[in-house]
Amino acid sequence: MFSELIADGWQNFTERSGGPMHLRFILQPATASLLAIRAGWQDARAGRPAFLWTVFTDPSARGELLHAGWKDIGKVFVIACVLDAIYQFIVFKHVSAIGMLFTGTLLALAPYAVLRGPAGRIARFTSRRGAAR
Repeated sequence: MFSELIADGWQNFTERSGGPMHLRFILQPATASLLAIRAGWQDARAGRPAFLWTVFTDPSARGELLHAGWKDIGKVFVIACVLDAIYQFIVFKHVSAIGMLFTGTLLALAPYAVLRGPAGRIARFTSRRGAAR
């Protein structure tokens, strides 16, 4: 049943890339990416380890990191969900909560989670190179 929900969510997600409101497929991941890069730089300046790795491997820091991450990306996720609900209502005349959450996760949460750690590593690497000169 769960795999069917994911398959349906993915199919609905890929079908939404055209038509009304398709610009959100560019703007929302771009916004999430910029927020992730900014947070990664802040992590590097504060000496914090990579975000996603620490979330998965350090239970004592997990809650604080998830709270800070949600503070950064929560609004973008909510906007992604609301825009998807509007899209669903316009096109399908009903709103699927699963589809809305699936789309919000792929457009906002996934880019943020994937890019925050590498952005921090790059910031640490470039700051070390600059300090060595």
